Amino acid sequence: MTARVEHLVTSGTFSLDGQTFDVDNNVWILGDDSEVVVLDAPHDVDAIVAAVGARTVLAVLATHAHDDHVRQAPRLAERLGAPIWLHPADRELWALTHPDAAPTADLADSQVIVVAGTAVHVLHTPGHSPGSVSFYVPDLSVVFTGDTLFAGGPGATGRSFSDFPTIVESIRTRLLTLPPETVVHTGHGDSTTIGAEAPHLAEWIARGH
Repeated sequence: MTARVEHLVTSGTFSLDGQTFDVDNNVWILGDDSEVVVLDAPHDVDAIVAAVGARTVLAVLATHAHDDHVRQAPRLAERLGAPIWLHPADRELWALTHPDAAPTADLADSQVIVVAGTAVHVLHTPGHSPGSVSFYVPDLSVVFTGDTLFAGGPGATGRSFSDFPTIVESIRTRLLTLPPETVVHTGHGDSTTIGAEAPHLAEWIARGH
């Protein structure tokens, strides 16, 4: 069976640098009726487990280690019997939320993960955080960008562990080079396409965020 994308939204908080905000997070499930991967593990373990159902979970894949994306990762991984994969450059950020628990394995740039016979390409796209990654699925013409690229521009870079020139370079060289019809599934908010966002790169650079 061909892999497909499933989506749910969970609500909670994001905390960093002494501030806390209410947020809604997208959770993406990629796979078929037998096996899936779960992209990010934010606020509601029960909702994610229910969405997965009886399917085998090959991995919980973290786009990055901000607490609103990994807060429930250890609990979710335990419930699902699945490993947690995170880019090692975000280990320090991960430790702010989970000082006593480590991810199971490291994600690496150009790594390929296969789920339901479909290749998922790992793209290291730092800037929002040092270990931010995007997951590109050419067979489905989709890319999961976490908080690197949104409808309307780059993810936030005004907090610790982030850098605006770095995120711009990641978007310019790793994401906007994808086919324009590629659907961009984000960590928060609505999806977009590479073609819709690419013309606005100069505007983002000029405004500085």
